[in-house]
Parts: sequence; C-alpha cells; structure tokens
Amino acid sequence: MTYAHPFPPILDHNTRILFLGSFPSIASFEQAFYYAHPRNAFWSILEAIFDVRLATNKAKKAFCLEQGIGLWDVIGSCERSNSSDTNLKNCIPNDFEKLLREYPNIQALAFTGKKSHDLFMKFFKDLKIEKVLLPSTSPAHAAMTFEEKKESYENFIKKYLTL
Repeated sequence: MTYAHPFPPILDHNTRILFLGSFPSIASFEQAFYYAHPRNAFWSILEAIFDVRLATNKAKKAFCLEQGIGLWDVIGSCERSNSSDTNLKNCIPNDFEKLLREYPNIQALAFTGKKSHDLFMKFFKDLKIEKVLLPSTSPAHAAMTFEEKKESYENFIKKYLTL
C-alpha cells in the first residue's frame, strides 16, 4: 500500500539544523508526530542534552522551534508493510531543494539513521549543505548504548546551537 507523509515538517526561519528520519513509523502516523514510538530514544536524547522535560507533542514542537531545530523525513511517499525501514519501497523524496531555498538559515542536515542518509544521498548527493549521519534512535538499533547515542547527538548539536 502507498502512504503519503502524514504531517508537515517542524521548522521556521530560525531553524539552523534539520534532523531527518526516513519515513514515519506506524506509531508516528497514529500520533501525527515525529519519533512517536515510546521506545525511540530521540526525545529522551534531546531531553538529556538540554536538561528539559518534553511531555507533550506541543511542548516538543515549541522546544524545537525555540532552539533552532527542525524535523522532517527524507521520503514524502512510499509503499511499506510495517514500520521497518527495510520495508520502504518505491520511495519518492520530499523536495529538499525547495525547502533549503525557502529556509536558508539551515546549516546542516543530520540523519537519524543509515536508511535516511542512504535515501537522501540517492536523490540529493550533490546538494551543497553539510550532511551528518548520526546513530539511529530506533529501539531496533541496540548496537550502541543510550549514552553513546547521546554523545553523538550532543557533539553535532554543539557545533551549531548554544546549549
């Protein structure tokens, strides 16, 4: 079955870094929000780095915009049978050339896993912007500890934002 991305990116003209996943999980579809699976570490990592508690999607969105953090996904539509990135087929990317023209303050793209990075590079490898592959925050990526993942994200964030 073909699915279209169900919600807009989180960003504004103050966004300096853009975190990119591949495509929303089933849990994210259900909640209409990024990294919604309860075991996904993305929000826990940001909470630990910034020493904040983000209890609601509204708070998460406001926090991101306040900090200069954007969220989106590489894929705008695809076929899939479950939440695993290995099941994404016939992927059509979002329009990053247009997005980066509209939001010129974005200085770097951070991929929250190998699949999002590989898909982006398939479609946009020549796009002139810094691209950084970070460890997946998915519960399926158990090869790294939470602390190791947090350190990778913190090092990236510190390069662009004031903590």
